[in-house]
Amino acid sequence: MYNKCIQDQLLEFERIIRMNSKLMKVLVALDKYSKINPNFKDYYIGAGSVNQTIFNYLSDKEIDYGIKDFDIVYFDSDLSYEAEDKIIKDLTKMLEKDKIEFDIKNEARVHLWYNEKHDNKRDAYTSTEDAISKWGATVTCIGIRLENDKLITFCPYGLSDVFSMTIRPVKTYFTKELYDSRCQRWLKKWPNLNIIPWDEVQ
Repeated sequence: MYNKCIQDQLLEFERIIRMNSKLMKVLVALDKYSKINPNFKDYYIGAGSVNQTIFNYLSDKEIDYGIKDFDIVYFDSDLSYEAEDKIIKDLTKMLEKDKIEFDIKNEARVHLWYNEKHDNKRDAYTSTEDAISKWGATVTCIGIRLENDKLITFCPYGLSDVFSMTIRPVKTYFTKELYDSRCQRWLKKWPNLNIIPWDEVQ
């Protein structure tokens, strides 16, 4: 599938994603929530729960093997902690009956706490898509959401790497140490991964 056209890849990608019932529950819940909260529109589920669902299918593992939580990101011009906290509490209440763990961030305000915590000068993201495109490896830079049961997929680096189980660095806000650590952690779960060394990518 990694050498197929993007249209075929998207069809297969969606077929596999829909096999993960827990992921679909979260997608459905977020679609419902986005209809009642005007501050929660530009959102996606991304990173591990998405690419690892594909890895599991390709590796003949349980479809939710190794997935600890769901990364939910959105973009809201209200940069207050209180606004983000309200969304976190709303979604916690919606998802608690299914015992689903998640991490949620307003990507519009990440630079505020990140730069303070790490003494850094990271620029503000301009959109949710801008944030996703800088998530350290091409296979993690994939976001999905449902709109009336239609799967919307944002994949700035395409889907060939996830289908070939290739880990390729995205260096914008990442370091070699973080990349190598992530690769070693993933290899323990999916030993058939194809790791592209950090120094081989510009």
